[in-house]
Amino acid sequence: MPILDILKKKEKERKEASKESKAPEKLEKSAHKVSAQKEKKSKEGKKKNYPFAYRILKEPYITEKATKLSENNEYVFKVYPYANKTEIKKSIEALYGVDVLDVRTITVPPKRRRLGRTRGFKKGFKKAIVKIKKGQKIEILPR
Repeated sequence: MPILDILKKKEKERKEASKESKAPEKLEKSAHKVSAQKEKKSKEGKKKNYPFAYRILKEPYITEKATKLSENNEYVFKVYPYANKTEIKKSIEALYGVDVLDVRTITVPPKRRRLGRTRGFKKGFKKAIVKIKKGQKIEILPR
């Protein structure tokens, strides 16, 4: 039993010594540094890392209406049918490095088509209209 008492005393001494060596000023400074570093990272990294963006977005959808919408900072994309609005938002922010304000989705149904006697269907798809912050741009077609 005396051995255990000696070990307990040594532990208490170590804890007290460590408490005395760390002044409260140092703790405040280190906490301030950590919060400042977090703020810098959030401001610096506009492009966020979202590894599954390619599983959400198929391609940009380019039509006359889509080009008119791009003047109002709204862009149209074809997306996979299982994609939801939050996933679409994250993937566009990650790929293009812009701030997304709003996402609207439309499911375009398959349409009947006929070629001579042959009947068939034109494929349906899901598209997303994405509104981004004023002053930002997405370069869909490289010039």
